[in-house]
Amino acid sequence: MKKAYRYLLLAPALFLAACGNAQPKPAARPPAVKGVINVVLDRDFPDPTVIKVGSKYYAYATQSPNGNQMVNIQVASSTDHIHWTYEGEALPQKPAWASNTQSFWAPDVFFDARMNKFVMIFSADPNELTGKWMGVAYADNPLGPFIDKGSPLMKGPDFHCIDPKGFVDPKTGKHLLYWGSDFQPLRVREMNDDWSDFKAGSAATAVVFPGKDKSYSNLIEGSWLDYQDGTYYLYYSGDNCCGDNANYAVMIAKATDAFGPFVRLGESNNSLNSAILVKDSIYTAPGHNSIFMDDKGNKFIAYHAIEIAHKEKGRVMCISPIRYINGWPQVVK
Repeated sequence: MKKAYRYLLLAPALFLAACGNAQPKPAARPPAVKGVINVVLDRDFPDPTVIKVGSKYYAYATQSPNGNQMVNIQVASSTDHIHWTYEGEALPQKPAWASNTQSFWAPDVFFDARMNKFVMIFSADPNELTGKWMGVAYADNPLGPFIDKGSPLMKGPDFHCIDPKGFVDPKTGKHLLYWGSDFQPLRVREMNDDWSDFKAGSAATAVVFPGKDKSYSNLIEGSWLDYQDGTYYLYYSGDNCCGDNANYAVMIAKATDAFGPFVRLGESNNSLNSAILVKDSIYTAPGHNSIFMDDKGNKFIAYHAIEIAHKEKGRVMCISPIRYINGWPQVVK
């Protein structure tokens, strides 16, 4: 299954790279239908992380071609999180340990006030053969350039070390990293305060396991932590992000401690269905989300999805409002 998954993930990127500067004419938009999937950046912008810095919003995404050039880590900006300007490259210099690759994935970016730095945690394949490694880069500006710390944080194999999420526990102040994929559990481990390495003596703790829901959970990935009213909400995605058989959705679990135990929505209500964001008649495979908040305290979920009639565009960025109702998040129109 790992080989099949590798093919499904790499095939869209190879296709887009081969297309190069092909610029198909925009097709007429289909009529609006009732649903929550809301596109804000209609171009390939997978695995989006959105943050707010001052009066602006910034979004970061997995690599994608921009004309004839492949962008390692994409970045876009907005003043209202509705209209976005594509800014291009956030990681212009490839890390020394991944200088021979073109495979950069799923960045998590946040501002560390104590360091007065923007931190990026990302994955890259050092040679496109051994699997993904995880790296850490820093910048003084949200647009970059982000500079890698010089050595990988964590090494493969396969797709085990992808989809990082850095999180400062508001109860303990601990710096934590969530990650995982490759048909393995999602995990969390404590990091040093400067995010450069794991804390000495720490160990990884499995928090959510695959195969526990009736749909979408054969493979789980895309961890994102949100803290609301004393509860830790772990968003994650599965089952297959890409390709002709894409089958992806956002799922949810919650806990009273950052290390768990986490209870899945489908476990809580005995439905075996923990999905809170699924496909509609126009867009399929929504997933790999981030959560951000505006100045008024309203929360939003950013994610990617694939337009069924125009799959050649890749995974476009979407943003929808999210509300916590009766102890669980709900994506709303």
